[in-house]
This record gives sequence, C-alpha cells and structure tokens, in this order.
Amino acid sequence: MSALAMAGLLAGCAATPSTQSAAPRESAAGPSPRSDGPADRLAEQVLRFRRASPGLVREALLDEHERWVGTPYVLGGDSRHGIDCSALMQRIFSEAFAVALPRTTDDQVREGEQVTRDDLKAGDLVFFRPPGPYNHVGVYVGSGRFLHASTSRGVKLSRLDNVYWRRYYWQARRPLPRVELAQRWLLARE
Repeated sequence: MSALAMAGLLAGCAATPSTQSAAPRESAAGPSPRSDGPADRLAEQVLRFRRASPGLVREALLDEHERWVGTPYVLGGDSRHGIDCSALMQRIFSEAFAVALPRTTDDQVREGEQVTRDDLKAGDLVFFRPPGPYNHVGVYVGSGRFLHASTSRGVKLSRLDNVYWRRYYWQARRPLPRVELAQRWLLARE
C-alpha cells in the first residue's frame, strides 16, 4: 500500500464520522449502481478502522503469548531459542503492530507517553526495577496481567499485583494509542 494511501487511511481515522447514511442514494432513475472500485474499498477500510476496537489489542497480545509462551529467557537473545524482555517487546510490537521499538529497556522507557498504573490499557509497556543491574519490561494485556520474558520461567503472563512485581513496579508507557495499535494489527493481517 502506498504511503499516500496509508496517510489517507490514518487521516480518515481521526475524522469525525459523517451523520449521513453510507447507503447508496436512489435517484429518479432508480438505485445507483454499486461500485467495487479502489475508492469504495478504501472507504470500507476507513470505516472498519474507525470501528477498530481497542479489544483487538488484547486479542493480538494474547495471540503473541501463544506464539512465544515457553520460550526460555536468554540475556541478549532475540529468537525462539531464547529471548530477553526488551527483545520480546521489540519483536511483539514489530510483528503484531508494525511498530519499531528500540532494542533495550533503557531506550524503551523513553517511548510514547507515561501513564499511571491506574490508567493502564492493553498495549502499554510496564517497567520494573528488580534487584540487580537490569530493569525489566513487559506489556500489559488487561485484567491485571502482563506478558513478559521471565528470567526464571521464560515467556509467560504474570499478575501485576503479584507480591514481587508490585514491589518492583516502576512506571508504564503508552507507545501508541490503543486504537492506532488495533488499526496497525488489522493492516498487518491483510
């Protein structure tokens, strides 16, 4: 898809929906013929993107969990043979949402906007400062859970209110609004 068409799609997503019906109008000559040209397909995509549910982000993240679950933790790893927490976030955001995150936790913590723990939404990065030389990152999937590469158990879902994670919670960042993540996920699936 060309950059111009993509810009039109994303710009259309921010527009206020029209109050007019999308149904073809009838004239004195009868119903207007239905066209399936590029403009109609583009209009259908724009409407679908406008309706993109932020719940799709949770679905996409749970799909990523299924793909990665059980992959062992390896510091510096970035494959299914072994992966660390920041590489997992980089791969998930790249493959599911076509979002380029930096490679390290120290750089990822500067992405997007900071959000409070009470305002967490699926797709927000959650950061921790556990004992040791490295910070930790995961992605919030909703319902108090986050997806991450655990040093002891590999890729898994954990609860934010777990005693350990609650103790070392540091901050959360929203790399992109959920609606935009949902739209990117839909585009990646086409």
